[in-house]
Amino acid sequence: MPDSENPATAVTFPPAFLWGAATSAYQIEGAVREDGRTPSIWDTFSHTPGKTAGGETGDIAVDHYHRYRDDVALMAELGLGAYRFSISWSRVQPTGRGPAVQKGLDFYRRLVDELLSKGIKPAVTLYHWDLPQELEDAGGWPERDTAYRFAEYAQIVGEALGDRVEQWITLNEPWCSAFLGYASGVHAPGRTDPVASLRAAHHLNLAHGLGASALRSAMPARNTVAVSLNSSVVRPLSQDPADLDAARRIDDLANGVFHGPMLHGAYPESLYVATASLTDWDFVLGGDLELINQPLDALGLNYYTPSLVSAADASAKAPRADGHGASDHSPWPAADDIAFHQTPGDRTEMGWTIDPTGLHELIMRYTREAPGLPLYITENGAAYDDKIDSDGRVHDPERVAYLHGHLSAVRRAIADGADVRGYYLWSLMDNFEWSYGYGKRFGAVYVDYATLERTPKTSARWYGRAARTGALPEAEAV
Repeated sequence: MPDSENPATAVTFPPAFLWGAATSAYQIEGAVREDGRTPSIWDTFSHTPGKTAGGETGDIAVDHYHRYRDDVALMAELGLGAYRFSISWSRVQPTGRGPAVQKGLDFYRRLVDELLSKGIKPAVTLYHWDLPQELEDAGGWPERDTAYRFAEYAQIVGEALGDRVEQWITLNEPWCSAFLGYASGVHAPGRTDPVASLRAAHHLNLAHGLGASALRSAMPARNTVAVSLNSSVVRPLSQDPADLDAARRIDDLANGVFHGPMLHGAYPESLYVATASLTDWDFVLGGDLELINQPLDALGLNYYTPSLVSAADASAKAPRADGHGASDHSPWPAADDIAFHQTPGDRTEMGWTIDPTGLHELIMRYTREAPGLPLYITENGAAYDDKIDSDGRVHDPERVAYLHGHLSAVRRAIADGADVRGYYLWSLMDNFEWSYGYGKRFGAVYVDYATLERTPKTSARWYGRAARTGALPEAEAV
């Protein structure tokens, strides 16, 4: 019996397993007008009335730009072995073109040096959704040129930090960038054009391939290059052939559209067929698939909750229960005849069902999909309505239970033969949660948004103990 299913057996991890936490630039840095930084699409979007909860923005966020030393000291106190953060493209290359702003690069140099001085491995994500606004004004991700601009940016950052950062990720969750940004419009830049979203998906794939090549040309050979995908676990409502077909089509739009070209050098033929009413994919040029299909050193998987789908009447206008925000426009091109359903079980503050079996299923799928490719869980976590008690502490037993369940699923996958090398908790601390503003708290560290004081939650102490010992404490342990 796998150890995660036997309560009498400690859930222990391999000695080299990497225990980390993750953040992204726009969600934590603030300082949006300092040292040459210019607006990204998220600056513009969050300042547009009605786009974010309460009109909240990342202008200050949690002021990590000025407080990074304290934040790194807190990571070290908790016992983290790694920290995954993203670079703000518009802080480094404000127009998305041309030479770098050295003050922007210097911030990341200081951050990396601080991490290394505390024995924490830095992992850099080049793109976590914050395209420079000038590139969006020129057409954004639906335009091919944006992929080439990304490669230039990757070269700049690789040259600046490649001597001291070994773990690199090109893109974070390109599905969100393409389909929430350009189809449903619930993310920046807020466009609602399904054809543009498919073009954006292809050019994000191209950016990944070109960026991976640029990084390798700029860095020592020891460094690793990966991508982080929020691949969906898509389940049919029933075994009816129509529901099975619906699940396959959503799987193509959620997963195959990215892992097809990245891992196998081809889009699924069924994706072309399903979207033929929208486009003939003439934006895929000769040689593109070879450029995209760069060898990877690892694959990052982000997981929160599974999806449950069925066939439906295309004329029905019931709200989509897909967990991706409310919009009159679907993030699923050419899939209006597919319904999403709430999966049963307890839910987080995001309304997402808690289901660790989906993480195990996802890991095992990619163990088969890309045999021999090391895997990292680059995001996994939960939002809860955390409060500081009268003693100044934050108890979050629900998050501890969530982490225990999902980390146990990771360990079970390792026992089943998966090569999972590490886990990055989302998120290190409460922060700006995109269109939800500051209303959803994912952090293991509580942030008082009035004072910006940081307070480790029970989950932070629990996770730190796991990181130091390589074993999961009982879910009730503090």
